[in-house]
Amino acid sequence: MTARVTLYSRPGCHLCDDARVVIARVCADLGETFEEVNIESDDGLEDRFGEEIPVTFVDGKQHDYWRVDEARLRKALGA
Repeated sequence: MTARVTLYSRPGCHLCDDARVVIARVCADLGETFEEVNIESDDGLEDRFGEEIPVTFVDGKQHDYWRVDEARLRKALGA
């Protein structure tokens, strides 16, 4: 099963920690899955997202960056 939500983050990022909590809660409520990708593991991701993390993708399209709006995420996932 492919995750519908992807969180691009880096260790030690407090905004990433906040985003993870919101994403985990919404996905659990809706029976969806999410994956988290550490941008430090890939120079291309670091270059692309370095100043915008956390970055959230839904169904392969960029959805949010810096903050995750719970209501907006629920709407994107069809709730």
